Amino acid sequence: MRPITIGLIREGKTPPDKRVPLTPKKCAEAEARFPGLKIVAQESSIRCFSDQEYRNLGIDVRPDVSDCDILMGVKEVPAQQLIPNKTYLFFSHTVKKQPANRELLRQVLAKNITLIDYELLTNEQGERIVAFGRWAGIVGAYNGLLTYGRKHGLYELKPAYECVDMEDMQEEFFKVKRLPPIKIAVTGTGRVGQGAVEVLDMMGIRRVSVYDYLYHDFTEPVYTQLRSSDYNRRRDGRVWDTPDFHRNPHEYESTFQNFLPVTNLLIACAYWHPQGPRLFSEHDTRRSHFRLDTIADVTCDVDGSIPTTKRSSSIQEPAFDYNPTSSELEPAYARPDNITIMAVDNLPCELPRNASRDFGRQLIDNVLPHLMHEGGDAVIERATIARNGQLTERYQYLQDYVA
Repeated sequence: MRPITIGLIREGKTPPDKRVPLTPKKCAEAEARFPGLKIVAQESSIRCFSDQEYRNLGIDVRPDVSDCDILMGVKEVPAQQLIPNKTYLFFSHTVKKQPANRELLRQVLAKNITLIDYELLTNEQGERIVAFGRWAGIVGAYNGLLTYGRKHGLYELKPAYECVDMEDMQEEFFKVKRLPPIKIAVTGTGRVGQGAVEVLDMMGIRRVSVYDYLYHDFTEPVYTQLRSSDYNRRRDGRVWDTPDFHRNPHEYESTFQNFLPVTNLLIACAYWHPQGPRLFSEHDTRRSHFRLDTIADVTCDVDGSIPTTKRSSSIQEPAFDYNPTSSELEPAYARPDNITIMAVDNLPCELPRNASRDFGRQLIDNVLPHLMHEGGDAVIERATIARNGQLTERYQYLQDYVA
């Protein structure tokens, strides 16, 4: 294998992100596993792992990493901080032509940069091979129960971001025993949904079938996990077809109204396509059978599958209220008849040490073998938006976005 140096860059985006692509232990493991690989960390006061933790494991930490072959971060690199003629790996949020990052991609091209986006790293089946999704689900479900407890004056959970790590957060789970026999719906069965379910199971909340959830009453809190087919159907009445639903979401309509009269807390973890059906309408929130009073919108698509998510919220101020009568947003817990919404858009940042360990594991197992490969590699190729300042063939459609 060719010798290669990876530099872990200091996060430059505000508010700063504490996560890292590789933890100190994962750096040491990667160097041992791939001969010729050297990892250097740029000095940083905001990382969830201190510079000293890297130094303790023999990882070089220094102010400048511009001499490294590959630069790795987590969030978008501010355009003015990009170093010309380098190869970067980070989440660029540009492939859907996001307006906020147009200038970033312009500078990538202008500075002759090669950009590889984590979000586009996939296997042959098109499934992502590195993601923080599980931690979005874990923190999202926890925040949902924290919000429900606060709204109804049942208990006070310590916010996830104040916990040292997952183990510390688990110390809070016993408080949820004070829940009345409410019903909780989790949408989605991917990484995010599985993370949410993990937390509910650890809290000792009973899982029930979709049928029992809809038609039976319980003397304890219960939850059910919904697949797309549980709350959507084809408009023309033909039989459900999952691949077709993902290809032609506009040909389907929501049947989530079946769940509205029985659901108290919704934890929304399902991917949503802009042409897909919404779960319910703002008009539905004014109807007498609408029982939902707390929503953890983990997907956090503003004005997306959950129409009451009219903005995202922050880690420090995670919740706000939606007033069904006026359709206006109000401060969290303003009045009992409001719907309280948790819509933090960077949930994995609340447990950065755990999220970073998980991500690093995926990088070492699924990405570094391809990155260390001589010559072209299909996995890296699919995820390369720009090479040497030119959009690659797959991402030519971004030409008018940067023009």
